[in-house]
Amino acid sequence: MKYKEIGTTGLNRWGNYVYEEFLPQLRWPQASKVYKEMADNDATIGGILYMMENLVRTVNWTVVPGGETEADQKAANFLQECMNNMSVSWVDTINDILSFFTYGWSFHEIVYEKRDGRIVWKKFAPRSQHTLFGWEINDNGEITAMLQQAPPNYKVVKIPTEKGLLFRAGVKNNSPEGKSLLRNAYRPWYFKKRIEEIEGIGIERDLAGLPLLQPPEGIDLWDDGNPEAVKMRNYAVNLVKNVRRDSSEGLVIPFGWDFRLLSTGGSRQFDTNAIINRYDQRICITMLADIVMLGTDRNGSFALADIKKSILSNSVQSLVKDIANVINESAVKKLFKYNNFPGITNIPTIVPAEVESPSLKEIGDFVRATGISAMNDPVVMDYLKEIAGIPTTGVVESNTNTSGDENSNDVEVKTHGVPAKGKVGTADYNAVYYGG
Repeated sequence: MKYKEIGTTGLNRWGNYVYEEFLPQLRWPQASKVYKEMADNDATIGGILYMMENLVRTVNWTVVPGGETEADQKAANFLQECMNNMSVSWVDTINDILSFFTYGWSFHEIVYEKRDGRIVWKKFAPRSQHTLFGWEINDNGEITAMLQQAPPNYKVVKIPTEKGLLFRAGVKNNSPEGKSLLRNAYRPWYFKKRIEEIEGIGIERDLAGLPLLQPPEGIDLWDDGNPEAVKMRNYAVNLVKNVRRDSSEGLVIPFGWDFRLLSTGGSRQFDTNAIINRYDQRICITMLADIVMLGTDRNGSFALADIKKSILSNSVQSLVKDIANVINESAVKKLFKYNNFPGITNIPTIVPAEVESPSLKEIGDFVRATGISAMNDPVVMDYLKEIAGIPTTGVVESNTNTSGDENSNDVEVKTHGVPAKGKVGTADYNAVYYGG
């Protein structure tokens, strides 16, 4: 058996640069300026990105032990402490990572520090997409390093992927640059932007009128052999070009010249508002976020809104899972390579919760259809209360019979720290309640 890799990914590249993109303006590093303008200067795209980022920010991130032993629990607690004690909060770290929504990729350098005899995360330091100089990729198509050229000294530095986290959207041929969520929105955005500019110029001209400046009879402005005529022509052209209706409006012209504004009344053949709305709709469709347009044309329904919301949530959920996979594979495994925990079954993992929780109506229908009695089950009751935002009473942890009565079912319920008593079914139980 031969273990040597023969072929390659086929990534279109030359030197440190990737040429998968067929539009020159969307190739890196030029692409960073275009995507930044799209994200920061377009109301529709900015609104969609803000909505998606907020959906991710509401996700709870938990640590799941790799097994059920005491060592597994200690390892999970250590990982949780690493997440909570970083110099940049976990929420802000995730928010930095989400820049790959806009640019297609984001690179973060893992910075470590020593604490209490252990090597822990200090931060996942972002490395701006605008500082990309290139990539190091080996003959087999494996990404080995990011090359960065950043202010203030603009020195090119190499950051190995072994010391970093590379988050990507739409990976193809193992391209380090992924595919921006804005890529398919580029064409409608391009035409929309220019139509808005033309619309603005047209509105300004409609308000001011079309300027007309007529010289006195006998003056030939088009006599290129006459320096005076050329000078007057340039004056006249500059004058009509710069006519504006504002607080400083006014004209000073020689005697005999005639200036007037021609009306541009009448309706236009094209409805620019409808054209711009069409491009906005296409932008939303490419990002699976056309829910933001629902109701703008007085059409839509609650059922349609639920479907579109579900599609958006599922797409965001897949991106969140991609983030978790990169962190678990690249950061968590390296962390436990540097820190030994004897006896663990497996390495703990960081797991994101669902982006969209089921609604109370959906849960109610399910409980009713399955015949689950939430009143007699504290675990189910706490889950329902958590969804509804109601303080919980506790979670059943153990089920032991201490009275000697075979019909008795004493259980201990852990809640939040204050002793409490009650019943589960026909059995008494003791609970600890912290309030909340």
